[in-house]
Amino acid sequence: MAPTQIDLAEEALAEAMRIMGTTTKKETVNAALRDYVDRVKRPEAAKKLAERGARGEFEQAAAHAAMKRACRAAFE
Repeated sequence: MAPTQIDLAEEALAEAMRIMGTTTKKETVNAALRDYVDRVKRPEAAKKLAERGARGEFEQAAAHAAMKRACRAAFE
């Protein structure tokens, strides 16, 4: 990690530490950054899943799995 010197809003930092249960400024800022990135990624991932569903990919995968199970059962 690279050391970075920044001015922080002390009241906001103290509130974030209280809410997150963190004990250091570094831990709080890093946790907040990770949380922000996760929140941004979630809608993108949901959108991609919805697009795959609209294309019928999940139905195709389910049909393929069912066919494999039927083939295995036929040879048992």
